[in-house]
Amino acid sequence: MAVDPASKKSKTEMKIGTHSGTFHADEALAVFMLKLLPRFKNSTVVRSRVPDVLEECDIIVDVSGKYDGTKHFDHHQREFVDTFSPEYKTKLSSAGLVFKHFGKEILSEQLNVPVEDASIPLLYEKVYAGMIEAIDGNDNGQSAYPDEIKPAYQTKAITLPGIVAGLNPNWNDDNNDEVLDSKFQVASALMGSVFVDIVKYYGKAWLPARDLVKDALEKCTEYDADGRIVVFDKFVSWKSHLYELEAELGIEGRSIYVLYSDGKGWRVQAVSLDPDSFKSRLPLPEPWRGVRDQALSDLTGIEGGVFVHASGFIGGNATREGALKMAQKALAMQ
Repeated sequence: MAVDPASKKSKTEMKIGTHSGTFHADEALAVFMLKLLPRFKNSTVVRSRVPDVLEECDIIVDVSGKYDGTKHFDHHQREFVDTFSPEYKTKLSSAGLVFKHFGKEILSEQLNVPVEDASIPLLYEKVYAGMIEAIDGNDNGQSAYPDEIKPAYQTKAITLPGIVAGLNPNWNDDNNDEVLDSKFQVASALMGSVFVDIVKYYGKAWLPARDLVKDALEKCTEYDADGRIVVFDKFVSWKSHLYELEAELGIEGRSIYVLYSDGKGWRVQAVSLDPDSFKSRLPLPEPWRGVRDQALSDLTGIEGGVFVHASGFIGGNATREGALKMAQKALAMQ
């Protein structure tokens, strides 16, 4: 007997299940991430709280009270305590669960590189820490700050979870299932667009910059015998890599000044104590601070002086050679 095409389609069509009613950022993102995979690309999203309806789905997120790593990806059960890895303390939400199990495959698809590529584990960790963990923490009520620290102002409405929450109908609006399902699609697309942008940033900008920073660190002794001056022949986003690579290469705290072109001249920037600090490991010399142009050249004895910031965290010279001399002389003076 011939099989009706419509019947055949219904049997092979994949379904992603999640809960109905009010939606949140974690399952909105979880559903979007699943649909980035070829096998779920054209899936129907089923929003329900009826167990039998959900069990007909191929995968279920954020509902069912079960987590098995294959079909069920819920985190609400009392005994659930899973984190991304032993190094993390933030409990996973449905977004974290989906990323933990499918993240490497998703990254491979989005960046068009084999899942076995050496970059995938690095990006897998970076994307989780850079976005997904915050969604997990928010959904599970885990603050990023100690309880004793009180915010100076409210940010809830401008966070991604806050914006997604605001997409839910108001209590006095029409909030039937059709409206909620439609709004959920908007929320999922919003979360997904941010996720895709972050993946592309880490894969196509952050990762290439890492290789350039590592190369520059390995050439530091060309400019200073102790390797304290890092030189980039073109501007590169170096701050997010330098500290991690210093640790990886066993040279923590070694880099003192970073040189790079600003497109017109050259900058000498003092490396901060850590990525979040405003204090430098070694600011440019105090007598130079706040001095500009010819007065700076006269003071330092180096032609092409442009400026030194009043705090000493950065200075400038018209040429690469002049900026390098400034960094070398600053080291010799302190």
